[in-house]
Amino acid sequence: MRNLFRSALLLSALALSALMLTAQTQVSGKDAAASLDGVPGPLTWQHAPAQWKIDGGKTLSITGPKETNWFADPFGGAQSDNSPRLLFKPAEDFVLSAKVTTDFRSQWDAGVLAMYVNDTLWAKLCFEMTIEKHPAIVSVVTRGISDDNNSIAIHGNTVYLKIAKFGQAIFFYASEDGEHWSIIRTFTLGKNQDLRVGFSSQSPVGDGCTTTFSEIQYLAKKVDPWTGK
Repeated sequence: MRNLFRSALLLSALALSALMLTAQTQVSGKDAAASLDGVPGPLTWQHAPAQWKIDGGKTLSITGPKETNWFADPFGGAQSDNSPRLLFKPAEDFVLSAKVTTDFRSQWDAGVLAMYVNDTLWAKLCFEMTIEKHPAIVSVVTRGISDDNNSIAIHGNTVYLKIAKFGQAIFFYASEDGEHWSIIRTFTLGKNQDLRVGFSSQSPVGDGCTTTFSEIQYLAKKVDPWTGK
């Protein structure tokens, strides 16, 4: 009987330990605070995701709800701004990169690295399903109206994205291996002290899109503009 009692206690202790470990390594839900290793806090949401999760402080998943987008249409200037974005305030000079995996289901579904100054001044680097029905690197710079540019076609549903700021200059990069970086775009959002950057997932005409950001790296440093390192 004692052995049975001891076994029951041991099983209960193991179950409790497993639950505590899960709580320590996985964070999700509307009321939970987001935190990523190596990324300065606080991280705050602009627009609520359908779901989100952080595993082990290192991997972030965001599900953008149905018909979510961030765009100021040059055809008449219609504004769309309801995609979920998890943002933080970076250093004056910084580099932010991630391995981006997107479960493409519909046209314009995308995983995004975002830069936000205010509602009319912002930019995003996207891994997006294009109208040609293949994933590609897409960049958008908005100063009142969005300037949209399609770039490199990507095979598969995973790519590496990087955004960097050096003085006033901003650089967008992409890579298929995380080692060799191609410059996608160079521009500026001016001298702004209120810049915030982070992660997003969108589904403008679809029923939702989940993007997973892994191998996230943030460095408060000046990037080498030509190599992206």
